[in-house]
Amino acid sequence: MKATKLIVRVLALGLIAAALAMGNQSSATAAQLTGPVGRLGGLTDLMIRRIEVGDDVAASKFGTDKPIDDPVREQQVLDSARKSAIELGLDPGETIQFFRDQIEASKVVQRGLFQGWAAHPSEAPKTRPDLSRIRIELDQLTTSLLRELVRTTSTRHADVRCIVELTTACVSGRTLYHLDGLHSRALTKAVTSVCAS
Repeated sequence: MKATKLIVRVLALGLIAAALAMGNQSSATAAQLTGPVGRLGGLTDLMIRRIEVGDDVAASKFGTDKPIDDPVREQQVLDSARKSAIELGLDPGETIQFFRDQIEASKVVQRGLFQGWAAHPSEAPKTRPDLSRIRIELDQLTTSLLRELVRTTSTRHADVRCIVELTTACVSGRTLYHLDGLHSRALTKAVTSVCAS
């Protein structure tokens, strides 16, 4: 049973990564989208928005002594997610893993941007956003993500259906948000444990 679940998860991630690697759809198709589509569209939209906030986090930290890894802040986010999961009737373990993936996805963006800015200093941000304000936005996204996790519980636990819905949402979200390679890689990381089973 564990081997079957692992195979399904590997196939899912491979399918999603392949879909994200495809080129953007036509501009006419993109113009028709109002958000990622399907049963997991709302959840995917929030994950992408959180990934994009990673740009601001990187800009606030670049050139300072603030590290990309922030274990204290990360643990606060995970502890809060666990508490909310219990209150909302979500599986705490699945919820913690989901938010761990969101944190790691943000680090993918931050590391990629740091590397690019270090190699091309002229492209580095000229202003430094206030990290405390960014964290308020991230906390708001966490609340919205938790609501979507509740709303999508049955879909996320439906093996093949979840894979299909997630792939559809990711491809349409990538098109809508015009995600580049870096942010597409972050999205692939963010969705790792969306399909709970």
